Amino acid sequence: MQAELILLMANGYVAEVTDERREPKLVGFSAVEIYSRKLGEIQCLAVAEGYQGYGIGSGLIKACVDRAREKGILEVMAISASDGFLRKLGFDYSLPEQKRALFCQLHSRDEIFKDE
Repeated sequence: MQAELILLMANGYVAEVTDERREPKLVGFSAVEIYSRKLGEIQCLAVAEGYQGYGIGSGLIKACVDRAREKGILEVMAISASDGFLRKLGFDYSLPEQKRALFCQLHSRDEIFKDE
């Protein structure tokens, strides 16, 4: 897990606010994982409770997309249960005139993660 986090930090972004003691407080994180010149994926978007709804997540996603654009990546995908949020940022279910991804779940998540 630590090695994966180190790799994500190369293309990751944090959001900070200044607390009442004038010290920085980490309130968000996101990264774009670069798979190839063709494809990157938004990873690990998280915004602390109490700070959601203020544009922090949108800013983090935009920073990741900009990073992928700077690196010449052709497409960026994101997997989320919050599709409305991502659609507002320009993501859609498929690219125009492109194939669509289909999934087949082989095991339930409860079955896989029951011991964690």
